[in-house]
Order: sequence, then C-alpha cells, then structure tokens
Amino acid sequence: MSKDTTVQMTPEEKLKLITRNLQEVLGGEELKKLLSERDISLYWGTAPTGKPHIAYFLAMTKIADFLQAGCHVKVLIADIHAFLDNLKSPIELVKLRAQYYEQIVKCMLKSIGVPLEKLEFVIGSSYELTPEFTMDNYKLASCVTEHDAKKAGAEVVKQSDSPPLSGLLYPGMQALDEHYLGVDAQFGGVDQRKIFTFAEKYLPILGYKKRIHMMNPMVPGLQGAKMSSSDPDSKIDLLDSKKSVKTKINKAFCEEGNVETNGVLMFVKHVLFPISSLRDDKPEFVVERPEKYGGNTVYSDYESLERDFAEKNVHPGDLKNSVSSAINILLDPIREHFEQPEMQKLLAEAYPAPKAVAKPVKQKKKHNKCPEDRTAPAAESVEEKLAGTTI
Repeated sequence: MSKDTTVQMTPEEKLKLITRNLQEVLGGEELKKLLSERDISLYWGTAPTGKPHIAYFLAMTKIADFLQAGCHVKVLIADIHAFLDNLKSPIELVKLRAQYYEQIVKCMLKSIGVPLEKLEFVIGSSYELTPEFTMDNYKLASCVTEHDAKKAGAEVVKQSDSPPLSGLLYPGMQALDEHYLGVDAQFGGVDQRKIFTFAEKYLPILGYKKRIHMMNPMVPGLQGAKMSSSDPDSKIDLLDSKKSVKTKINKAFCEEGNVETNGVLMFVKHVLFPISSLRDDKPEFVVERPEKYGGNTVYSDYESLERDFAEKNVHPGDLKNSVSSAINILLDPIREHFEQPEMQKLLAEAYPAPKAVAKPVKQKKKHNKCPEDRTAPAAESVEEKLAGTTI
C-alpha cells in the first residue's frame, strides 16, 4: 500500500506528512527547524501487557507516514515498563510477551504495506538495566516530586486506592528513554501528554535536551469509551476470527444519525481512512449495500460519510457490515501468520489460559435420626441426674 519512498520531498512536504492526522504537536517550531537541516529520528513505545487490539493500527499508519517522510523510526518494546505498571504482566511472562508484541507489530505493518527495512526494534531492558540509566533514574528520583510523578502517570499507569511505588517510577523512565534512544522526538497517543510535559520539564534538569512530542487522538471503543485491552467489549483483538469481528461490530453502539458518540464511525475516521490514504494519497471507504437499497457508495473523504450518516442516508447496519469487511481484510494476513505452529506456541506461552479453579464439593449435611426399629431412650429426670453426681 505504501508509496515509493525514493521520491525526494521538500522539508515542507515532510512536515505536512509527519503531522497529518495528529491531534497535537509540542515543539512544532523545533520540528520545522530540524527538517530544514536533516531528517529527524523518533520513537514509538509500547508496553507488552494485554494483547494489542485494532486501535494499534492508528499508530501503524503514522509510522508509515514517518518512514515515508524519511524519519529514522525506532519501536520500543518497553518490557520493564510493562512490569512496573501495577504488575499487569508478571515478570516471568514479560519476555515472552515482548516477543509476541514484536511479531504482532511487524504483522500489522506488513498488512498495510509498510516496509520494515528502515525500522529498528529495541527491547527496553537492553539499556534500562545499565548502570548509567539506573544512576540517571536515581537522579530523577532526587528531584521529581511525588505530586508530579503521580500526575504524569495518571492517564497511563493503572490507578488504585493503594498504588505501588513502581507507578511513580514509570514516567521518569519513559522520559529517560528519549535520551537513551538518541531520538529527536517521541510519538504516542494524546493520553501520554502528561508524561510528555513531564519529560520536557525534567530532562533539562539532568542536562539533556528537550524533545519534540507528537500525539495521535485516542480511538473510542466500540461502546463509545476508550478502547482498552482490559475491556473485552470495547475492542477487537488482532487474532479474532471473522465471525467474532462481525459479532462485536454488530453489538457496537452505532445510533442512527449520531456522529458524536459513535465508536464504529470514529474507527472509520481514525483508522480506515488513514490506512486507505497510504495508497497514493487517495483515501477511500466503501459502504456496501444491496442493489435494491441503492448499491455501494464510495467515499473519498470522512466528512462526506459523516454528513450522510448524520442525515440518515447511511444506515447503521450497512456501516457496520462495511466496517466488519474492512477490518477482516486487515486482519487476514495477521491471522494467517499466527497459524504457524511456532507462533501458536508463542501465543500460548505469552498468554496462557487461566487455570481452572476447582470448586469445593459441598458436603451434604447429615441429620442424626433414630433407626426405625429402635426407640430413643427416655430422657433422665433431674432427680436421676443428681443421684449420679458426686460432690
């Protein structure tokens, strides 16, 4: 799907491609300055906790844009961060899940036609356990307040009534990643914004330069809230069957005429249109309908689709069927790759099925009953009891 990356681009063209579909850029002037001098380097990080879902395609489309613009892109598999985030991944499984994440990210990129030759995959523990990184982490701990660390991780680190100390270390380590990966910028979702501003404040205190930060919008879940690995009703897994994809989309909230809180419509906007635009800058989405209802309609921009949906010219059922078809086309090569025995083994080891807990067998309560052929002895009188008592 991706275009010829040998085509020379001006700094202005690269800037437009790098920033398209982003929600926010911190350090825009620095980005312009660097692009006028050279290509930039950046990284996108992901912590191997729960299984990645289809919203990850949003980041993949931007990685495609970055590569097309000549950026040097690193993908950080943040295994130590995964362990620190309130034990979402037990330390014994983190290494296996890191392998799974690398495989799944590569499959996603291949499914949308992104070449992998210019990508570099980095495992966080390869440098986060070095003496230099550890010492910098201690330096940060000596100047970061508890308030700032907790605030920075509020949207990313799992919150609880009695949080572990590990959650306070998470933002500082993510800030240090920017320096130790040697990049000009970090890319992530807008939910990372507080960590990004945290890094801009504290890295210069250690004598390191402030980086550029680029943010994607968050893709709503199928029920309208944030799409999350911990909420099975809000997401579609990358290895879900075709039938499961269709079932989940059919259950999704998609009220007729509602364009404000519509997870299905937002997925088209934030994922399917950007993916289609990788083909020669010609975005396209097809609403499939039987001929008796007007036949298929081809949309070349999201705004036209939204307008038609708002005016009830597109039925929710037709939109859902079309989105299901588009998702299954994306997932087909990923499912095929993970049918290989070695991939099945990796999946089973990284995400073992929960052990069944044996329910205790309820013992029937026994009642003391007198045999039918025997008569219960008569109760002793008070005088008889006292007669046998020795004082």
